Amino acid sequence: MSSTLDSIATGSAVGSLIPLLTAIVQRPTWSVATKKVVATVVALLGGVITVVSVDGLDLFEHGLPTLGTLAAVLAASQATYDLVWKPSKVAPAIESVTSPGQAG
Repeated sequence: MSSTLDSIATGSAVGSLIPLLTAIVQRPTWSVATKKVVATVVALLGGVITVVSVDGLDLFEHGLPTLGTLAAVLAASQATYDLVWKPSKVAPAIESVTSPGQAG
């Protein structure tokens, strides 16, 4: 059980930084729907990497703890984007600076 809690806690920490990584690949000109898909895919990939790095491939044998970690990463990424990174304009600034022809 401790391993599951460690994985979920680590997932939450990772998820809080995912919006900054997502902002590097996203473009201001993309539709809202495209941005949501990219953010979700990046968060889920971050969740898979978190599961593997914390518990190794063995955790994938247990669906519920893996799902919990993936959900923690996704929830933390969405929450921190909406509550911290978007209002502070950090994520949108990264998005603009890393977009070809947008820096300026």
